[in-house]
Amino acid sequence: MNRGLLLIGALSAAIAVALGAFGAHSLRAVLSAEMLAVFETGVRYQMYHALALVALGLAGSGRLGRLATVAGGLFVAGSVCFSGSLYLLTLAGTKGIGLVTPLGGVMLLVGWLVLAVAALKAAPGRG
Repeated sequence: MNRGLLLIGALSAAIAVALGAFGAHSLRAVLSAEMLAVFETGVRYQMYHALALVALGLAGSGRLGRLATVAGGLFVAGSVCFSGSLYLLTLAGTKGIGLVTPLGGVMLLVGWLVLAVAALKAAPGRG
């Protein structure tokens, strides 16, 4: 078990649930439908990657090795950049931050590709 990834994943999931509830109950009257959809995209991607972090944390490095930790780090950084920039765009109106969103998306994508490589390199029966 990788306690760090498990902890970060669990906290990120809790934050995603809280932000999702905040968006559903408090932002409907404040944001346009388009901006609310952008906010919800941030919440959805944060939750997807929080669950991935929980799974990696529970699996530990065992069979997947160090690459699993690298993938986890990319999921964390990507979530902060991708979802965080969407939150700032919708809540603070920070237009320039939108340039960070694609960078976060690339980090998330690379994290999944690193995890795929880890799966291909995993030794059968290890961990």
